Amino acid sequence: MLTLYYKESCPFCQRVLQMAENLKVELDLRDVASDESQLVELIEKQGHGEVPYMFDTEKEVAIDESSDIIEYMRENYSKGAIASPASMKPKIHVGGSVCESCEG
Repeated sequence: MLTLYYKESCPFCQRVLQMAENLKVELDLRDVASDESQLVELIEKQGHGEVPYMFDTEKEVAIDESSDIIEYMRENYSKGAIASPASMKPKIHVGGSVCESCEG
């Protein structure tokens, strides 16, 4: 099981979350901003509280860079990834905006 420590407000976390959705990878989500006990747990595992941070409980692998997390998910956990390379790019919107090209 992949456990992801994240914050909703973190664009790098949003990138990982979007790619997990695109790749159909299940994540056990731990929001460190809304649950202080999750932050304490993250600090115990990682040594500091930076997100995103992913821990693979099956393989005992820890990764703390968004691009490395995405690559790891692609190589080890992708279930029927979307075929189009363009659709594999994360869809990130700053300030809550939505564009028509991502919605349709």
